[in-house]
Amino acid sequence: MLENATQITVPNATVPFTKGSMGDIPTYMFSTVKEGHPMVNAMAGLAFLEEGEQLIMINHCAPSGLYPKISAEFDYSDMDLPDGTTQIVFTKKQAAANTTDFSATSCSGGCG
Repeated sequence: MLENATQITVPNATVPFTKGSMGDIPTYMFSTVKEGHPMVNAMAGLAFLEEGEQLIMINHCAPSGLYPKISAEFDYSDMDLPDGTTQIVFTKKQAAANTTDFSATSCSGGCG
């Protein structure tokens, strides 16, 4: 999936992150299917994301509680994968106002 993939350390993350590319798009990827808190790791990865890059999260479901917290600054799309997990792709909006509170890692939305 990722070309030239290497493991990286993302501040505040509790699961491994991988950096690589998909075509010419710098891409970061992580999974919270087996371990790690989805909101904590999503916020850590999004805080790291620059315009023109993308973040891919693999989770047991679409994190509906996350979406309202990031929608002003990030676009996202999710799709169900054949193995029953969900892939969410995040990109930073052009000229985003940088208003996301990345410390807001509690979640009451669950899956949706």
